[in-house]
Amino acid sequence: MSLGPIAPPPRLLMGPGPATADPRVLRAMSAQLVGQFDPAMTRTMDETMALYRQVFATTNEHTFLVDGTSRAGIEAALVSLLEPGDRVLVPVFGRFGHLLVEIAERCRAEVHTVEAPWGEVVEAEAVEEAVRRVRPRLLAVVQGDTSTTMLQPLAGIGEVCRAHDVLLYCDATASLGGNPFETDAWGVDAATAGLQKCLGGPSGSAPVTLSPAAVGVIEARKHVEAGIRDPDDLARGTRIASNYLDLAQVMDYWGPRRLNHHTEATTMLYGARECARLLVEEGVEQAVARHRLHGAAMLAGVRGMGLEVFGDVTHKMSNVVAVHVPPGVDADGARAAMLADFGIEIGTSFGPLHGRVWRIGTMGHNARTDAVLTTLACLEQVLRAVGAPVTAGGGVGAAREVYAA
Repeated sequence: MSLGPIAPPPRLLMGPGPATADPRVLRAMSAQLVGQFDPAMTRTMDETMALYRQVFATTNEHTFLVDGTSRAGIEAALVSLLEPGDRVLVPVFGRFGHLLVEIAERCRAEVHTVEAPWGEVVEAEAVEEAVRRVRPRLLAVVQGDTSTTMLQPLAGIGEVCRAHDVLLYCDATASLGGNPFETDAWGVDAATAGLQKCLGGPSGSAPVTLSPAAVGVIEARKHVEAGIRDPDDLARGTRIASNYLDLAQVMDYWGPRRLNHHTEATTMLYGARECARLLVEEGVEQAVARHRLHGAAMLAGVRGMGLEVFGDVTHKMSNVVAVHVPPGVDADGARAAMLADFGIEIGTSFGPLHGRVWRIGTMGHNARTDAVLTTLACLEQVLRAVGAPVTAGGGVGAAREVYAA
């Protein structure tokens, strides 16, 4: 069989992620490799760490990349912070909260949950009550759960954790760069993300930041592995279950000693650096405002078309909206028509929402006017073709009003 070079079809990725990558990020990823201990390589690593401190709004020394998709970052954080028997509390308001539960259970932690219906967030009062009752070592929470499009408030949760000596871990995969995120101000001890959403890159690298308190927990486990144990903490101390995702070793690799742990994914490093460089160049606050503007235009557009929005809009993420599929419309058939006729991808959802809602993203490189208006115009044509009662021109018109305001 003779195959030609890779030639993906042109697509506008307007689902919940991955989004269309910024061409500048792809250009950066075409740069030639250097050796992993070349001074140019270590300088690039240092630059990347400095950039992501600005992205995460933190002074944390240990801010770096885990080579792998965003889930690798999630697993690295949890497997490095948790020991068997640790109590973990997870606020669950969508699919990715359930993912945190599964990973924590695989770490053999004692997992407790506090849940909200899909389409809502967990109130700070409910979190505080659960913290008092469970007394966890770690609270693990998703900021923006794309399965429901909800954005969990974190400032109040951070205060609760600080008051009760609980470490706070946050999965910011879908929210970082497009919604406010204040690591230090909110008291977040560990946060992880991915490039493929608001950061405008491809999946494959997971930015991570760790507070001194989180680093202390991880370093203590490294000392146990080396046969050194704090006599005041003899009851604790187990090996980190993963070698590759052992953040103690990854920190040594990224730190000044540059202890060999793995061969850095150089091309992904270039891409991750460019994602952060572009965000910092634009200004993090400006990027959040851009996502807010285009998200508001998309929200107004789908409403202007006559579609019903899912969930509590007051707690919606800026960068994705979920809309109910109109009665009588084949949800997957409409998505297939968007792709086949216009080259535009929108998303379905998971679990109880599968086939009931579409998720439409405005994130990263696609948080721009032409992408929003094109998607609304094409979705209208697909719905009109199957006889759905949509308002002609209503979507584009409503979005334009947002831009004109």
